[in-house]
Amino acid sequence: MSLSAETLSNLQGSVNKACVDAKHDLPGVAVVVVGKDGNELFAHSAGKRGLVSDEPMTLDTIFWIASCTKMLTGFACMQLVEQGVLKLDDGDHLEDILYELKSVKVLREDGSFEDKKNKITLRMLLTHTSGFGYTFSHERLRNWSFPVGIDEFSGRSEDVLCTPLLFQPGEAWEYGTGIDWAGLAVERTSGLNLDAYMQKHILQPLGIKDMSMFPTKDMRNRLAYMHSRSPDGTIRPRDHLHRLPLVIDPDKEAEARRVFNSGGAGMFAKPQEYCKVLSVLLNDGTCPRTGTQLLRKETVEEMFRNQVPQFPNLGRQIFFDAKPDLTNIIYDFYHVPGNPPQGWGLTFMKSNGGSTGRSKGVAHWAGLANCWWWCDREKGVAGILCTQILPFADGKVLGLWADVETQVYAALK
Repeated sequence: MSLSAETLSNLQGSVNKACVDAKHDLPGVAVVVVGKDGNELFAHSAGKRGLVSDEPMTLDTIFWIASCTKMLTGFACMQLVEQGVLKLDDGDHLEDILYELKSVKVLREDGSFEDKKNKITLRMLLTHTSGFGYTFSHERLRNWSFPVGIDEFSGRSEDVLCTPLLFQPGEAWEYGTGIDWAGLAVERTSGLNLDAYMQKHILQPLGIKDMSMFPTKDMRNRLAYMHSRSPDGTIRPRDHLHRLPLVIDPDKEAEARRVFNSGGAGMFAKPQEYCKVLSVLLNDGTCPRTGTQLLRKETVEEMFRNQVPQFPNLGRQIFFDAKPDLTNIIYDFYHVPGNPPQGWGLTFMKSNGGSTGRSKGVAHWAGLANCWWWCDREKGVAGILCTQILPFADGKVLGLWADVETQVYAALK
């Protein structure tokens, strides 16, 4: 599988054009697309590392990929499920590991609390049906956290693992911190912190060096700058949202212990490295380059199966801008003409086709600072687009993502 010189030129032109006006379009972006054989079909960067930087954005630039981390945590969980260490549907087993879940309460609409009636399972955590939410996208949870508020990206476990449920486990769908809890289950059953587990059992076997929850000095020197888009559409530089792992000394164990290994949003990565993991999913759990098997085929099939057919409009229930500096309001996570049923696999959304040319079984998700990935096992293609712009669901970024996908699928025909 390869793309023609004309297609590559057109793709490069689209990426370059997206960064021409850094103050109104994108300061910088990196895009990588891989085929089923693990080879890169397209890899290109444009613009600068940041609006106030003179250094170019390159394919070696490091991004905070935020919720793109969730797929990696699901990968880790399913490895342990294969081994019988974790169980997808045994609530007693999970709540013995995550004992804090036994006493968590449900926050009612009126601000009062009720007892949890159902056991929380690992499957619920991985599919966002456990009841946990995010304060930046749910007003009731945000209001509960006031007057002090909560920052789920502070790097402190106290900010992530303290919130109540928004509904009884299993009775609704709400995007939230459940996968942070799943990451904690990995830690408690493996005896390793989550980053160390991923390094040993996922990243190192794939030869990945530039992906970590604790960026090295070299990775920090290549870090993309963080930005925000003002309501008038202009881009401004801003402080990094996930600062703590960037300011501690990762070589000092006492300092590293201060940082919560967030299974929902803690990873920093080079886009090309992330695509190496996507290529494993394209190949049913086996690395196409080395032949190393990290997951069984049937496990990958289960991850890509729609886990929540009872919630066919999960992405259309409105993702609110409870904290508008972090996210735009979203009325549909991924619109497909005709509004077919939506789905959710084990940590990622399942789209039912789409106008870009993707198949009906595509998995995709994103990171808060506008990193977007997709994985199409049927057509053997996957990719990621990375920027560092808040709030989430930036229109300019989404337009480029759709353009890239459309060109890639047209070329693959």
